Amino acid sequence: MNLKTVLIGCASAAALMATSASAQDTWRYAFEEAIDEVQGVFATQFKEHIEANSDHTVQLFPFGTLGESDDIMEQTQAGILQFVNQSPGFTGALIPEAQVFFVPYLLPQEGTALNEFFRTSVAINEMFPELYAQHGLELLTMYPEGEVVITTRNQVNSPADLNEQNIRVMTNPLLVESYRAFGAVPTPLPWGEVYGALQTNMIQGQENPMFFVESTRMYEVTDYITFTGHNNFTTALMANQDFFDGLSEEDQELVREATEVAFDYILEYQEGLTERALEAIMEAKPTMTVTRLSDEERQAFMETAESVEAEFVRMTGDSGQAILDQMKEDLAAVSD
Repeated sequence: MNLKTVLIGCASAAALMATSASAQDTWRYAFEEAIDEVQGVFATQFKEHIEANSDHTVQLFPFGTLGESDDIMEQTQAGILQFVNQSPGFTGALIPEAQVFFVPYLLPQEGTALNEFFRTSVAINEMFPELYAQHGLELLTMYPEGEVVITTRNQVNSPADLNEQNIRVMTNPLLVESYRAFGAVPTPLPWGEVYGALQTNMIQGQENPMFFVESTRMYEVTDYITFTGHNNFTTALMANQDFFDGLSEEDQELVREATEVAFDYILEYQEGLTERALEAIMEAKPTMTVTRLSDEERQAFMETAESVEAEFVRMTGDSGQAILDQMKEDLAAVSD
């Protein structure tokens, strides 16, 4: 985190604290994307349901308004924010078991099985809430945001093509391990620095869902999009635990209802989103090369998953192993 981010985060937090006494019916909700991106669309649905069914107001804070991802998590734990939407990629530093979502080829890319997994998973709905509660967080839901693609300055058809390539990753130990296993040089960077780092060739690639590649114009500073099939981006909505526990039963139920409404909406919203984003990219930059790896080409990447999985278990011990085993069981149940 740079000094500017710290100052922005502190100033924003101070402003929020100053107004909290006069805004008890205003619930503050921060997320990691723009208002018109997936997390913003989810947040808007949540806000509309709360406000249509109560006297509460939900104030939304898109990415950058309160600092970086670690800033909004700290503000939520401190009770300055009531809700935060954050990827396990960042939460993994706080809750190591959440890094399981970065074991390559564990999740389906997209589709009915993936959606049903997030609806019914015992790991997500029963095991993870207990882990989040240990850190003052009420886990309300997790949901997918789309198949992750790699965008690069050079063509990628195999792990060998990533050799010595600096690929930006979130600050997440298992994601770092995953790209190291792919043969790349994983390079953690705050999101705000990624475009410039690609522009100056400090890094040669990054990964994200397709809608985010399009909305953040990552295609302007990369030339190749590769569908490796290695992951689907996952995110989570959390509430400050003390805030949630202090709500009336009626308001707790309202929050759960709003979460369910937003969850159902966002799954439907994402149908075809990857394809629409790709069409927009190709219209803006027809020279972009898109590669969907064949099963044979993917196999070389898939062979690295075992070592990353082993590293996950080493990092997290018995608790991580139990989460991993349950997720595999949950995934098998929706794949039958």
